[in-house]
Amino acid sequence: MMTIREYKRVESLEEAWELNQKKANRVIGGMIWLKMSRGNVGTAIDISGLGLDQIEETEDAFEIGAMVTLRQLEEHPGLAAYTDGAMRESVRHIVGVQLRNLATVGGSIYGRFGFSDVLTMFLAMDTEVELYKAGRMPLVEFAKQIGGRDILVKLIVHKDKAVYHYQSVRNTQTDFPVLTCAAAKRADGAYRFSIGARPGRAVLFEASAETIQALIEEKQKAETKADADADIRENQDKAQTGKKAACLAKWIRDQVQTSSNMRGSAEYRKHLTGVLIKRAVRVLEEC
Repeated sequence: MMTIREYKRVESLEEAWELNQKKANRVIGGMIWLKMSRGNVGTAIDISGLGLDQIEETEDAFEIGAMVTLRQLEEHPGLAAYTDGAMRESVRHIVGVQLRNLATVGGSIYGRFGFSDVLTMFLAMDTEVELYKAGRMPLVEFAKQIGGRDILVKLIVHKDKAVYHYQSVRNTQTDFPVLTCAAAKRADGAYRFSIGARPGRAVLFEASAETIQALIEEKQKAETKADADADIRENQDKAQTGKKAACLAKWIRDQVQTSSNMRGSAEYRKHLTGVLIKRAVRVLEEC
């Protein structure tokens, strides 16, 4: 059970930052996961009055305030159009509408939760975070950090010439994911893959067009006649993508680190990684 000694609805980011420098104080965000923790909170810092609950779209980027809810992400027409529906797909399985109306983008990203569909999706995009004191940094760098006392102000998603696809595997419809996978294919043929719920926090893999071609050529050189005959049969299932899906799936599966928990074993997650990568490539190659 959590015990809160004081509550403060701050009037500025500076006030929020100053209060947050005390170890016992917490920024409460949407107060979803925080309330499930145990311990004592000195001052609960409420930043809901700072106007951080808006999504602003320009020609070059989306600016998403830290207090934007997951439901706002789900329903935003600009994000839906830009991501080909992947943003909506990434959040629609998260518990229920009631929770998505409360849970915030800032809490999901700052918490760096291993189960976070939100972190997985934004990692596959060209995303920066803006912190009150530290300023802007790439999300991929922020996601590697641990803790901190700064205030997350907003996310900046730079519009890239890319198409997106999101998938997750769950044992039941609204359960935590067993594995998540967000994929992006750029106009130059490069791919970005974000793998989450390993069950660790999401990690990013990037493959340039040159890297992909090298993987395909390496596979071709290693094939024996028997392998080639088997590959002909395999390619009947992925005729649209040739060997690209198989090569990328193996490349990432060999690198990603997984572990076991009550929802699945490390080996199962490794297998799922390959399956989801193949599916994503097949979809994106047709876009």
